[in-house]
Amino acid sequence: MKYVVLVPDGMCDYPLEELQGRTPLEVAHRDNINFIAKNGQVGMVSTIPAGMSPASDVANLSILGYDPKVYYTGRGPLEAANLGVKLSESDVAYRCNLVTVENEQMIDYSSGHITSKEAGILIDSLDKKLGSKTIKFYPGVSYRHLMVIKNAGDIDFAKISCTPPHDILGKEISRYLPKGKGSEELINLMNASREVLLSHEINHVRIDLKENPANMIWLWSPGKKPNIPSFKEKFGVTGAVISAVDLIKGMGRTMGLEVIDVPGATGYYDTNYRGKAEYAIKALEDKDFVFIHVEATDEAGHNGDLRMKIACFERIDREIIGPILKHFEGKKDFRIMVVPDHATPIAVRTHVADPVYFAAYGTDIPAGTIATFDEKSAKDTEFKFEHGYQLMNYLINGIK
Repeated sequence: MKYVVLVPDGMCDYPLEELQGRTPLEVAHRDNINFIAKNGQVGMVSTIPAGMSPASDVANLSILGYDPKVYYTGRGPLEAANLGVKLSESDVAYRCNLVTVENEQMIDYSSGHITSKEAGILIDSLDKKLGSKTIKFYPGVSYRHLMVIKNAGDIDFAKISCTPPHDILGKEISRYLPKGKGSEELINLMNASREVLLSHEINHVRIDLKENPANMIWLWSPGKKPNIPSFKEKFGVTGAVISAVDLIKGMGRTMGLEVIDVPGATGYYDTNYRGKAEYAIKALEDKDFVFIHVEATDEAGHNGDLRMKIACFERIDREIIGPILKHFEGKKDFRIMVVPDHATPIAVRTHVADPVYFAAYGTDIPAGTIATFDEKSAKDTEFKFEHGYQLMNYLINGIK
C-alpha cells in the first residue's frame, strides 16, 4: 500500500464580504480536490489539543500521528534537527525570526520575505557580534533562523513565555516581549540585535529599495531536545517528507523519515509546486509513505493576501494533487489524504485553533455524501475525529 498526505498549510479560512460570503477555497478552481471529496470521505478533525497554541509544529505533529501533549517540546528543537544542530539535554533552541519593527510596532514578521542569501549574511554577523560560548545563531531559510542557548544552567529557558511575531502584526511589541525567569537575557539580545542589523549594509540597500529592513530578531517557541519514536516503529511503514521549511524537515528527521529536497522549493508563493509532486511520486518507488507540506497558503493568510491565497491553492490543486491522482489512476493499494494543519484566515492574519476539514480517497475508503471540498460543505459531515493524531492511524490502518 502507498500513502500520500498533502498539507496545504493554513488553507482553511472564514467567509469574506468581498467574496459575497464565500471563503477563498470556495471560489478557487479545485477540480482535483473535489474529485477526491466526491469519490472519498470528507471529514473534520481537531489538530490542536485543548489548551495548546494553534501553531504549525503542534498541528503537523498531530497530523503525523503523534499526540502533541505527549511529544511536543517546542518548535526550536525541531528546526535544529533539520539544520544538523545537535542539542544536549541542557540546551534550549529558539526560533529566531528576522523581523521589521517600526515605531515600536511589529510591521513584518518576515522582513519582506528576505532572501536566504541576505539573511545568512545577517545571521552570521549577529553570531559574530552577539554570540558567545553559550549563545549561538544558525542560519535557516528566508526569515526563519535558530538561536541556541547551550548549557542553560539553573534557568529553564524552555519555560519562558514567548509570542510568535506573526500573531502581533501592527501591535506594540513591548506587551509581547518574553516573560518569565531569564527573559531579561532574551530581551537584551533582541534589543542588541537592532544596532547590529541597522548598521549592516544589506539593510541600507533594502531601505533604498523600499523593502522592509531586517532591523530586529524575534525569539520564540523555545524547547529542549525531543524524544520521538520513529514513524516506522509507530506505523510499520517507510516514508519521506517534502517541504521547504526547516520545521517540517526537522520533524521528519526526528521521526526517521527521509527528507527530500526539491529544487526551487522556497516556502513562499513561488515554490516549485509541480516539483513537489514529481519528487513525491519518485519517492514512492521505494517508500510506502510521503508527506508533502506546502507553506504558500499560510504565508498568504499571514499577509492578508486574498488573491494569492486563492492562486496558491489553485496551483496546489493543479500541480500537486492533479499529477498525484494521475499517477494512481487505474492502480490499486493506495490512499491519499489532503488536510490543512490549521486555519490562517485572511481576516485575522494568524493561526486559529478551529477544527479543520480533510478529504481521504483510495483503497477501502468508501465514497461519502459530500461532493465538494470547502468549509461550508465539510460542516455537513458526520465523519469526525476528536484528536488530530488519530488521522494517521485511520489512513494507514483503517482504524477510527
